[in-house]
Amino acid sequence: MAEREVLHIKGWILTGPQDVRDEMWVVGGRVTYERPAAEPAGTVTGWVLPGLVDAHCHIGLDAHGAVDAQTAEKQALTDRDAGALLARDAGSPSDTRWIDEREDLPRIIRAGRHIARTRRYIRNYAHEIEPGDLTAYVRREARRGDGWVKLVGDWIDREAGDLAPCWPAGALAEAIAAAHEEGARVTAHCFAEDSLADLVNAGIDCVEHATGLTAETIPLFAEHGVAIVPTLVNIASFPRLADGGQAKFPRWADHLRRLHARRFDTVRDAYDAGIPVYAGTDAGGGLAHGLIAAEVGELVRAGLPTEAALSAATWGARTWLGREGLAEGAPADFVVYDADPREDVGVLLAPRRIVLRGAIVA
Repeated sequence: MAEREVLHIKGWILTGPQDVRDEMWVVGGRVTYERPAAEPAGTVTGWVLPGLVDAHCHIGLDAHGAVDAQTAEKQALTDRDAGALLARDAGSPSDTRWIDEREDLPRIIRAGRHIARTRRYIRNYAHEIEPGDLTAYVRREARRGDGWVKLVGDWIDREAGDLAPCWPAGALAEAIAAAHEEGARVTAHCFAEDSLADLVNAGIDCVEHATGLTAETIPLFAEHGVAIVPTLVNIASFPRLADGGQAKFPRWADHLRRLHARRFDTVRDAYDAGIPVYAGTDAGGGLAHGLIAAEVGELVRAGLPTEAALSAATWGARTWLGREGLAEGAPADFVVYDADPREDVGVLLAPRRIVLRGAIVA
């Protein structure tokens, strides 16, 4: 890790979708727009964005469950080198608090461990419990996390052979109220349609994937201000998953294909209705890390305006998660590009400089 020297940043500092500064300095690991007395150690020129946000990833997790520290470090470095300097870890059985002590690794906002219904999620990932224990486990994970709790809202029901809700409405309402009492927000994994109204009516704050949104539930989400993180780079795997499960669970497989086919329409309709949309990849389960730029590109493909897709991974996402962008005195976490990402989000695929905690790290 390089020492925190004074840096001079010139070019186009994008402090908001339409807010551009032409000069910025890094002093003591923080952003300032006042010229310092000390001479800068170097000058960096280009288009500057706040460090990108992956609002749904899993550092410390792979397809089989918890990973060792070396693997978690590699995951974090991969995200960092892609420009993702802030991650909301949407569920992991690993203790990754040690990452907070590393100045060269991204900042993480943790949601504790997934909370799922017994035998209704991926093995080794979650606390698998019954509804009567939901509130107690939500309180526990609210106290372990960084202001978020992650529920598994639906999963395949083997008897029905299809996706189905995991929790009764009453249990959800009690558990989400408990999380709010603990000062935590609640999000839930949901692919299908049937669990969404119960979750919103119970007071949920966010839904991950949200492929099951319909003309009936989109207005409900908008009315209650429930955010979504579509994870479109992950939803792209639905056809492959469906093919693999066709013989055993044909109803489930057909359902996944339908959800996949309408995925872009779903996200665009949600955005048009005023639902907050944020960028997340779902990296760390069966998906590689370092895909945040690809996810922003998928949001544009879905029909979001370019600046809205950028905001979903920068200015807007940081505000939503309670973290600063490029304001005076903010931590100097930013990414520098060779061209204007507002013109083409494909620029995000090739960061030229990455500055984390005031030091050039990549």
